[in-house]
Amino acid sequence: MEDGPVLSVSTLPSADFSAMTPMFRRCYGGSGPGEGRCAAEPYAGPVVDRKDMGSWLQGPRARTTPDEDYRGKDLGLPRMGPGSIAGFGIRLVGVLIDWAIASVIARGLFGVPLPFSQPPASGSQSFVVLGVFAVMHLLLVGTVGFTIGHRIMGLQVRSLGGIGRVLPVQAITRTILLCVFIPAVIWDRDGRGLHDKVPGTVIVRLR
Repeated sequence: MEDGPVLSVSTLPSADFSAMTPMFRRCYGGSGPGEGRCAAEPYAGPVVDRKDMGSWLQGPRARTTPDEDYRGKDLGLPRMGPGSIAGFGIRLVGVLIDWAIASVIARGLFGVPLPFSQPPASGSQSFVVLGVFAVMHLLLVGTVGFTIGHRIMGLQVRSLGGIGRVLPVQAITRTILLCVFIPAVIWDRDGRGLHDKVPGTVIVRLR
């Protein structure tokens, strides 16, 4: 079998490749000295890397590294350890502990059925538990800065006004918004709910 004609770079004049991009013309279109070698002249056009693609898919904050940005940085708080912003999971556990304590108190003082008991608590009785929950938060956060659930989980509510201690008006505002519930599940970029953002407070770790 006879072999057909073999084409090489030297047999292909660069003028025949006018439709090719400058990068490919520079790599394959010439036959003179120094032409046809991409390594001799690096491509100067725009290059899209994986970080760019990740930022397009995940949003404008996806390209920032942990060293550049983290929750609480804008508030002057450390990234980790004592004084850092507490995550949602640990805060939720603290709220559940406080709700369980409020349910026990409401049972002992007002005869409100405990959760999952039969017969279940009526609508008005559930508001009794919510009232006990609110009084606990108002008194404890307004005095020592943490509820029993906060203390168990190693959390504390602090003021961002430079004082550190929560002021009475902050404790009242925070308690009302927390009991409304919806503000507590609307967060800002630092992970603070509206019940903390509006009064100017933040929940931080103690350990």
